[in-house]
Amino acid sequence: MLGLFYPYGIFLQALAIAHFVRRRPDTYWLWIILMGGGVGALVYIMVEVIPDARLLRGTFQVFPRRKRIRQLEAMVIDNPSVGNYEELGDLYLDDGQFVRARECFDRVIATSDQIDPRYRRALAALALNDFKSAAVDLEQVVARDAKYDYQRAAGLFAHAYAKLGEREKADALFASVTETSTLSETQYNYACFLAAEGRAAEAREWAERILRKKATMPDYIRRRERPWFRKARALLKRV
Repeated sequence: MLGLFYPYGIFLQALAIAHFVRRRPDTYWLWIILMGGGVGALVYIMVEVIPDARLLRGTFQVFPRRKRIRQLEAMVIDNPSVGNYEELGDLYLDDGQFVRARECFDRVIATSDQIDPRYRRALAALALNDFKSAAVDLEQVVARDAKYDYQRAAGLFAHAYAKLGEREKADALFASVTETSTLSETQYNYACFLAAEGRAAEAREWAERILRKKATMPDYIRRRERPWFRKARALLKRV
């Protein structure tokens, strides 16, 4: 049976290890890949890589997205409509071009102050570590809809406060949001804030709360939440 994987075993192992490094599943998989050779790598691919394909679809959308970006960049020269700039801003945001994304949302908000472009401009500002600008936009978003984007907006507003040194405001908002929000991002940011405040026991409790969710999550959600599990484990080692 092993002969069936020759000479593809090394290729399968390389593919499996590349996926392992990127997605960081349970550590025992690395031993299965290394010790099991091509067979172990194939088992890993079947169990971990194939189900992950849905989560990695965005990776395969890079070229279509950039083609659409080029189209819209040409279109806004002749037709600088709000709709074109908003779509272009969304695509820039997905593509990690945060400065350009923010410029597009600036144009949208200048003529149509809707809640979503303001929220997305805040996301771009956060990615650029411009917490002051993000806080201004998020304050208006939360004032209009406290539960916007499943309360992510409020959680990010608390995070921006924390980064700006507004400790009391951050603490109060985090405490309020986490009463009902189960977003791992918000819980992790709260844990980091608590750790920075010297409240190690509370920080550990929130980090552990993130990790406890792993046992009851469906597989597809657990895969999506892996980055937050890794961050929570790293935080536990620090506090």
